[in-house]
Amino acid sequence: MAFDSLTEKLQNVFRNLRSKGRLTEDDVKTALKEVRMALLEADVNFKVVKSFVKDVQERAIGQDVMNGLNPGQMVIKIVNEELIKLMGSETTEIKLQPGSAITVIMMAGLQGAGKTTTTAKLAGKFKVKGKKPLLVACDVYRPAAIRQLQINGEKQGVEVFSMGDKNRPADIARAAAEHAAKNGHNIVILDTAGRLHIDEEMMTELQEIKEAVTVHQTILVVDAMTGQDAVNVASTFNEKIGIDGVIVTKLDGDTRGGAALSIKAVTGRPILYAGMGEKLSDLEQFHPDRMASRILGMGDVLTLIEKAGAEMDEDKARKMADKMKKAQFDFEDYLESMEQMRKMGGLSSILNMMPGLGGLGGGKMPDLDSEENEKKMARMEAMIYSMTPEERRNPDLLNPSRKHRIAKGAGVDIAEVNRMVKQYNESRKMMKKLPGLMGGKGGKKGRFKLPF
Repeated sequence: MAFDSLTEKLQNVFRNLRSKGRLTEDDVKTALKEVRMALLEADVNFKVVKSFVKDVQERAIGQDVMNGLNPGQMVIKIVNEELIKLMGSETTEIKLQPGSAITVIMMAGLQGAGKTTTTAKLAGKFKVKGKKPLLVACDVYRPAAIRQLQINGEKQGVEVFSMGDKNRPADIARAAAEHAAKNGHNIVILDTAGRLHIDEEMMTELQEIKEAVTVHQTILVVDAMTGQDAVNVASTFNEKIGIDGVIVTKLDGDTRGGAALSIKAVTGRPILYAGMGEKLSDLEQFHPDRMASRILGMGDVLTLIEKAGAEMDEDKARKMADKMKKAQFDFEDYLESMEQMRKMGGLSSILNMMPGLGGLGGGKMPDLDSEENEKKMARMEAMIYSMTPEERRNPDLLNPSRKHRIAKGAGVDIAEVNRMVKQYNESRKMMKKLPGLMGGKGGKKGRFKLPF
């Protein structure tokens, strides 16, 4: 996740605080200096950092905290609360018109921020909620953008309105609104043109669209990887045309992520969604409290539960849980679990949302979904698919001659088959000890062995 480096640094600061029985004012000030440096290195706006540290310090050196039973934990609690406040305190929904009235949403942003893909992702979100969105291709300067919107609209099962690249965007928007009214669409999403940088022509075009149709929500798409530039872009767009909210893309990438912590404070406009991947389903509603929890390495169990609920078959999940409890899962279940893991964004994404595992105990999260590990998983799948259904359901049948046949069928060395079977057996043993490994009653926190 974008905040891995920041999470690691903050966890180190908090570890030092927890190790002290009582805190002095100097202890708090020293810790907050390190917090300040960590935020600046994460590319958080320097004015935002200054205000944030000042607010935390004023609360943290109060009598209630300094004289409390566990002042270190109180400071961490204050940092968490101030982070939530910084990002907007409450989850903000896109405001829709009441009843069956049409809501027109204009998407804006610079070229390369992922605006066209995000527009299609947003349409998919509305469709799941029972709305009937219409995507509108208003980027007349890039025929590829029109085609991209059409392809993504088709994948989402959402109609795309296009008049090619010879008409004015304002005229296309007007015609699209009329089309929506005649065909029962209740949401119109305008995908406008991006530019390599902000210019007057771009702003004029967006203002012309607003004059041609009533735009109820103007949403800016910014790229988290551009750091402070994303905040500057948001600020300029807000001043020039007025924005109602922001969608931050590429928050799953190797970026410092400071934009997500600065945008609300600088523009006063909320972050609505976060782009967490390239798939059309990889758009998460932005919850400031959950994001603060992730940043502080406390996980995000609620989002994980929501993802699981959206992607997993409840009956299959229950059966899988029963099998795991009894250590009866087989290679068929392995295949099923790998598929579900991919649907939920990969193993790294899942671990990042689990308390205490986001940084694997304070260290940097390894890229568990790297190309190398993807290849290992693909080879593992090939070996499982080379088994007969009986062998998959009863791995105890795997004698040396069967393993040789499987290795030949999967195009791998016999040693890889032996290794996989050995790891499967170890995993089965681990499941029997799961309550202890998970830190259950009387158990100690354990380490997990990955299934590859």
